[in-house]
Amino acid sequence: MHPPILRSPSRRHALATALGLTVVSLTPAWAQNTPVMRIIVPFSPGGGNDVLARQLAHGLTETFKRDVIVENKPGAGGNLGTEQVVRASAQSNTFLLGHTGTISINPALYKNLKFNASTDLQPVAMFASSALLLVVPASSPIQSVAQLAEALSSKNADMDYASSGNGTGGHLTGEMFLQTLGAQAVHVPYKGTAPAVADVAAGLVDFSFSVIPAAMPMIKSGKLRALAITSTKRMALLPDVPTMAESGVPALKDFDSTLTYGILAPKTIPVETVRQLEAEILKVAAEPAFQSKLEVEGAEPLLGNAKEYSAKIQEESRKWGKVVTTSGASV
Repeated sequence: MHPPILRSPSRRHALATALGLTVVSLTPAWAQNTPVMRIIVPFSPGGGNDVLARQLAHGLTETFKRDVIVENKPGAGGNLGTEQVVRASAQSNTFLLGHTGTISINPALYKNLKFNASTDLQPVAMFASSALLLVVPASSPIQSVAQLAEALSSKNADMDYASSGNGTGGHLTGEMFLQTLGAQAVHVPYKGTAPAVADVAAGLVDFSFSVIPAAMPMIKSGKLRALAITSTKRMALLPDVPTMAESGVPALKDFDSTLTYGILAPKTIPVETVRQLEAEILKVAAEPAFQSKLEVEGAEPLLGNAKEYSAKIQEESRKWGKVVTTSGASV
């Protein structure tokens, strides 16, 4: 945080005048020239993407002393809002709250897109990642990932799994899980996470890969059993829940399904601007106030500059593109 005397422009100017100094603005030139910076969230208000974007916008507003606002542009699995940023001019000062689904999965999932988010946008910085929870009904006899894998591999297996919809992270993580095991199960897509986990808790569906905030209340109330988390490391929020790699199933030793969150810019934005914004995003994302919001949303810090975020996008695009192609998933 800047010293208190610098937080008030009038006091700063008065002091500078008294000392015969030249005032140097703390706000980058690009932020001065355009009074409002917009972060487009390509989903409806209230979700994890929206919460993280608004917390980031709050931090950047404090930094730049200019409005940084969040606009929700839902539709087509995040493609409408993403395309808006792809087509934006440099003067619009518009950026995208991106995550793995819109950036690395959708280009493979949607066959008739007129843009490719992974190549038509330039990464600015990444700041967080989130994993999924593999859950079963609390009444299920299955107590571990190893037992689930064994049940799925049985000749008489007749199992199904729920997701929040075709092409979602839960759906494709389920497909990657089955591909890794060489097993089969029926995918049951729902219109949202809430009804999906509700039916798992009721014992109507055998298992699901759920986002953490949706599953946590039912885990705490004893309606769902968490078998594993899909990240490579355990989460502080759920220290007793093992990773998939810790399941003892050899095929799952490298299993990793996480969503990466970051900010991307139109290709029209100058590289100098991207570098300035990159530095400020990483400062805000390192602050305890911001990171406390991550935990509430079942996410963890994953700070990386533009180059590191670009490499992550390429890695995830290859991985999820293969899962989509092998599974035949479509929307």
